[in-house]
Amino acid sequence: MREITIAGRKVGDGHPPFIVGEAGINHNGDLDRALAMVTAAKEAGCDAIKFATLKAAEFCNPAHMISYHHNGELITESELAMFRRCELPDDAWRTIKDECDRHSITFFSTPQNASDLKLLLDVGVPAIKIGSDDLTNLALIAAYAKHGLPIILSSGMADMADIDEALHTVFDRAPVLLCVCTSMYPTPPEYANVARIRTLRTVYRNVPIGFSDHTESHEAALVASTLGACYFERHFTLDPTLQGPDHEFSASKIELGWWVQAIKDARTLLGS
Repeated sequence: MREITIAGRKVGDGHPPFIVGEAGINHNGDLDRALAMVTAAKEAGCDAIKFATLKAAEFCNPAHMISYHHNGELITESELAMFRRCELPDDAWRTIKDECDRHSITFFSTPQNASDLKLLLDVGVPAIKIGSDDLTNLALIAAYAKHGLPIILSSGMADMADIDEALHTVFDRAPVLLCVCTSMYPTPPEYANVARIRTLRTVYRNVPIGFSDHTESHEAALVASTLGACYFERHFTLDPTLQGPDHEFSASKIELGWWVQAIKDARTLLGS
């Protein structure tokens, strides 16, 4: 059976789509904004909200610079400074989890390393997301999979050999869902290559396939739904004018709602 279970929900063929609003670091280190994003994701119709849990000093190279667009201008700054600005204190995650429980929306987050995962496990998460940048970090994947929670694995930048190695690292350790993803922010339509969903469903017949959507509209998600994607995620922000690498291409609260409804409508239109 091509399915996994996340927070009591069956995710896979024959089940309603599991839809995630990706907050990531778009709270900019502000706990009140993170809590408001929980409310926004719930009101948009999302089943879950996903954050990013990190400690900048543990993974950033102080010499590395990062560039992104902010209000139409190209900003270049220290990677360490940018991620440090977007950190939340350890005790904030319990507060966010409690807010998710209050709104009946599933909470989880992408840990940057093992210490972040330990924090999330203590707070309580129903699944572990591994971003595309760690797809080839097989030691990290194996360490995460040993906890037995479902693994959601994104495959941006990967070729089939990379994906095969990552999946075989998870197999027999934990349930896994594989996300088609293009690591371009935003992703132009000509680089979405949503047909990869069909390819991966053919190659991995027991693995549910999802879609991590970095495009700026809902058309790609519609196509992904018709091709069999069962899990969807998209970045969103409460304020696209805020400084940070993801705000400018992220969906607004209203756009997130349109995107969620388009996915649900696609399943209705497909029928049986």
